[in-house]
Amino acid sequence: MEQVAGDILQTKYALDTFYFLVMGAFVMWMAAGFSMLEAGLVRSKNTAEILTKNIVLYSIACIMYMVVGYNIMYGGSTGGFLPDALTFGLGADNTAKDVLAGGDDAPYYSTLSDFFFQVVFVATAMSIVSGAVAERMKLWAFFAFAIVFTAVIYPLEGMWKWGGGFLDAAGFLDFAGSGVVHMSGAAAALAGVLLLGARKGKYGKDGSVNAIPGANLPLATLGTFILWMGWFGFNGGSELVVSNIVEANAVAMVFVNTNMAAAGGCVAALLLARFWFGKADLTMALNGALAGLVSITAEPLTPSPEIATLIGAMGGILVVVSIVMIDSKLKLDDPVGAISVHGVVGIWGLLAVCLTNPDASLGAQLMGIGVIFAWVFAASFAVWMVIKVIFGIRVSEEEEFEGLDVGECGLEAYPEFSQPGK
Repeated sequence: MEQVAGDILQTKYALDTFYFLVMGAFVMWMAAGFSMLEAGLVRSKNTAEILTKNIVLYSIACIMYMVVGYNIMYGGSTGGFLPDALTFGLGADNTAKDVLAGGDDAPYYSTLSDFFFQVVFVATAMSIVSGAVAERMKLWAFFAFAIVFTAVIYPLEGMWKWGGGFLDAAGFLDFAGSGVVHMSGAAAALAGVLLLGARKGKYGKDGSVNAIPGANLPLATLGTFILWMGWFGFNGGSELVVSNIVEANAVAMVFVNTNMAAAGGCVAALLLARFWFGKADLTMALNGALAGLVSITAEPLTPSPEIATLIGAMGGILVVVSIVMIDSKLKLDDPVGAISVHGVVGIWGLLAVCLTNPDASLGAQLMGIGVIFAWVFAASFAVWMVIKVIFGIRVSEEEEFEGLDVGECGLEAYPEFSQPGK
């Protein structure tokens, strides 16, 4: 009998570890989605630079989170503001002896699988920043910020909720990161955009707004589909285990609700764009789908699929209004709409938790929104400012005109455009 119980425990441990790793790989694939989305929404002369940012920021996130970030976020906290202890690097994984001796209290999955799943979330948050500051930020200034953000800024606010910190103790709910990941990335992006300023030619002296179209909408559409697919790991993996009937059903519900919210956001954004602009704007449809995904991320389990669709649809409506208002009224130049998709809609997603989760309270959700935004924005603004003073954060006007591919990377993604006949 003891042998049977041990075999069952080993099987559950192996299954949940495998599930965690596969879900983490899905989220890692979102890095490709962000790369394609951003490469499609910037001008061709900045394509190689934006791709460089995305692959290197992912690598920086992995290294910094391994060195210190993971231990800040999950080093242990008893409802506090700081981790109970700070260590560096990754420790040993669970041993078979410890797992088998643990019984019902045994770890559900490998500790290293947990690290892998969490590290791809850090990279997702940092990817949000790269699109918002595209086409005019110095490459190495961006990398310097990425080091601090992934090592300290993100892990600390993540600890407050997911690491047992004071936001978790206060009842703040955020299932998979509408606030911890998406709003925090948008807050960091907003701080950078404010210090960086708009691209040359974006706004006229008379207050007019000049559209700067992206170079490759097929790439942007591909990126959106990749992100949509990766989000099944983002939300589905956040259930953490799958090895019993209740949890397996929960993961299935999360997958379905995630999909339906994206569909609702896409359709609602397109309908509003058609009504408002008189045309079926593809970029609004793409951002609407992403807004639907962000909307449902804070609580993809408790809504019905029908309610999830409506939550996503509201996110799609909000993102269209937000993109227009931020661009035309606030004059904040965000080439990919990241602040709207992940920030404004991230706030909506956190508030929408109260619609279906009986354990949620509006006060706790508002507190979480305020705390996360205030910390990430203030810390990011300070770091951006230090980088600006020491290194500068904006390329020269000449480099911006020629394109960052040449100025920052020394090569072009589409050389035949500038060197015809070669």
